[in-house]
Amino acid sequence: MAALRQNGGRKRDVMGLGLAALSRLAGSRALERAGLREPVQNLVAAATRNGFKVAGAASRTFTSARRHRGAGTRPAPAEDKGLFDLTPTEDQRMIVETVGEFAAEQLRPAAAEADEKLSPPDGLLTRAAELGVTQIGIPEELGGAGTERSVVTNALVAEALAHGDLGLAVAVLAPSAVSNALVLWGDAQQQADYLPEFVGENVPAAALALLEGKPLFDPFRPATKARRTPGGYQLDGVKSLVPRAAQAELFVVSADLEGRGPALFLVESSTAGVSVEPDPAMGLRGAATGKLHLEQVPLPAGALLGGGSPEVFAEAVRLSRLGWAALATGTAKAVLDYVIPYVNERTAFGEPISHRQAVAFSVADIAIELEGMRLVVLRAAARAEQGKPFAREVALARKLATDKGMRIGSAGVQLLGGHGFVKEHPVERWYRDLRAIGVLEGVVLL
Repeated sequence: MAALRQNGGRKRDVMGLGLAALSRLAGSRALERAGLREPVQNLVAAATRNGFKVAGAASRTFTSARRHRGAGTRPAPAEDKGLFDLTPTEDQRMIVETVGEFAAEQLRPAAAEADEKLSPPDGLLTRAAELGVTQIGIPEELGGAGTERSVVTNALVAEALAHGDLGLAVAVLAPSAVSNALVLWGDAQQQADYLPEFVGENVPAAALALLEGKPLFDPFRPATKARRTPGGYQLDGVKSLVPRAAQAELFVVSADLEGRGPALFLVESSTAGVSVEPDPAMGLRGAATGKLHLEQVPLPAGALLGGGSPEVFAEAVRLSRLGWAALATGTAKAVLDYVIPYVNERTAFGEPISHRQAVAFSVADIAIELEGMRLVVLRAAARAEQGKPFAREVALARKLATDKGMRIGSAGVQLLGGHGFVKEHPVERWYRDLRAIGVLEGVVLL
C-alpha cells in the first residue's frame, strides 16, 4: 500500500510541475506580443479540468493512530412525539436561518458563473464547510454536533441550500453523504479512520457514487463488480455524474459483490486504478460532475461498509432519494418566490399579467404542489429518524418530486415567457436542475 501511495504521489508531482510550467508560460509577456496568450490560457484551463484522467485527486492519509474494534457509534433514534408535527425546533430554526442566509448571499450570486464554468467558485465550498453541515449528523462522541438522528434537520438544510442553487447545494452536501454513511453503517475502525477529518476545519471533498451511465439504471443492479481477493476486494466499473470527482479524496461506491448482491465500499482516490474524467450534464453543472473509473482497484477487507448487508444498501438508496426530494422542494420554492413578483410587476395590455386567470391559476398550482411535496418529504424524514419503516413514504416523496418538480420548473419558464428561456433569469437553470431529480441516484444522503 505504501508503494501504491508513493507511485500515485509521483504521478501527481509530475502533473503539478507540468501545470506550473504552463501557468508561468501563460503569464509571459512574449505571448502577449505574439498573440498566443489566450490559446495558452485555454490550454491551462483544459489541463486543470482534465488533468485527473490518469490519477485521482491528491488524498490525505486516512488512518487512525490505533486499532478499533466493534460495530461503531450510532446516533440514537429521535423521540417519537406520537403526533406528526412539522413545527421545527428552536435549534432547527436557527440552523435553517443560518443556512438560508448563506444560500442567499453566497450560492445564489455565484450560481450563474458556476453553471457556465462547470465548477464552484474558488473558496465557496471552504466557506460552506465552515457552516458545519457535515457535523450535524455526526454524534458528539465522534466529535460532531449530533445528539440523535437528524434526518429532518438534514432535509431542512438541503431545502434551504437548494433555494440558493441546486447544483451548488449538491456540491456542498456531497461530503456529508459520506460522513452520514460512515455514522450509520461504518464500524469502529472505519469511523476512527475517516470521521475525524469531517469534523475538522479542512473537510475533505467526498462523494457517494451509485449512478451508472446506462438506460433505465437500477441502483440495486449495478454493473460495477466487486470480487473477493486474498487481501480483500477488487472493483471494476464506471460511475457517472459524481460531484466534484476530480477533487474528491474519498468515495463511497456501490458494486455488485459476487454472491451477495449490491454493497457499498470505501474507496480512497489515491488507490491504484482510480481515475476520473469530466462528465458535464444538462443540469447540476455547478457541481463539477465527473466519471469515476475503477480498473482493478484493490481494496482491503475493511473497505466493505455495513458488512455488505442488503438492508444497509436499501436504506442508503432510500435516504439518497429522500435527499433529492428535499432538494427539489428547495428549488421549487425558489421558482415560486421568483415568479410571484415577476407576474405582479410584468404588465401587458395595461395591467399586471397576474390578473389573467390562467397565470394566477398556474402560480397557485405551483404553491399547492410544493406544499404537498414538502409535507411528504418531511413525513418520510420524520419516520426515518425515529427508526420507523419509511420505504412507502420515500417512494411517494420521490414520485411527487420527480413529477411535480419538473412541472414546477416548466411552469416557471412558461410564466416568464421569453424571459424564461434566456440566462438573464435563473428560472431556465432551475428547470434544467429539476430535471435531474427523477434520474439521479446517490450523491446526497440524509
